[in-house]
Amino acid sequence: MTTTLLLIDIQKDYFPGGRMELEGSLEALKQARKVLTFFRERKRPVVHIQHLSLRPGAAFFVPGTEGVDIHPEVQPLAGEGVIQKYFPNAFRQTPLLEHLATEGLKHLVITGMMTHMCVEATTRAAFDLGFECTVIHDACATRDLGFGGITVSASHVQAAFLAALGAVYAKVVSAEDFLFENK
Repeated sequence: MTTTLLLIDIQKDYFPGGRMELEGSLEALKQARKVLTFFRERKRPVVHIQHLSLRPGAAFFVPGTEGVDIHPEVQPLAGEGVIQKYFPNAFRQTPLLEHLATEGLKHLVITGMMTHMCVEATTRAAFDLGFECTVIHDACATRDLGFGGITVSASHVQAAFLAALGAVYAKVVSAEDFLFENK
């Protein structure tokens, strides 16, 4: 088995009541949970990525707050890896690459938060490191962004970043299509 599931930053601060609520976070959680259940039922490897913000003045993912906790719907089970990170790219200054290499894992199925930041950075890095990547688009969420006085809606941010990832870096599919193709 060379495929593993990465659940990136599915943490409480991204959900209603959190410090950085994302648009579509609850629906993305639902889809991520389906993919996680699929992996668990087949006893396939799962790695949870947890972001901790150490930069001064951080507004969310502050260590010691409830917001850094992984959402209860995708809580890690015994034997599932949990890797903490401090940057958007889950490979930067973490043991993720070593863990994947040691386990012989070559294909990453990627879910998580924020599509335009940590999902994007990790997927591109994984591709550059030689991994085959599949991004489950409806198991990811993002938020509105602004540039040059223009607000870019979360749906447009999501579409743009997933289109870019799908052009070269990953196969981008829905949870339903992934589960159907991998029965």
